[in-house]
Amino acid sequence: MQWLRRKIISVMGNVYVWLDKGLKYETSPILNVPIDQDLQNKSRKELCNHIEDKFRWPRNSFWELDSTPKIRLCCQMARNIMRGEEE
Repeated sequence: MQWLRRKIISVMGNVYVWLDKGLKYETSPILNVPIDQDLQNKSRKELCNHIEDKFRWPRNSFWELDSTPKIRLCCQMARNIMRGEEE
């Protein structure tokens, strides 16, 4: 059953990305955080590539993660950064 759920999510994800390309989003600030101009101008795929480059992850590794694991990873990374600031 997990394979079917993943397949459906994959199809829905592809539809989501296609639909998302046509939307205009607020670019700055986001939750009161100013966003640099270069990041404002990047597409969803380019933003994922940027993350992969900065963390030296294999190409498409971040892009291909489902949304919940991406958020979970970012939460853990934020926690790690905050722990580093506390030390």
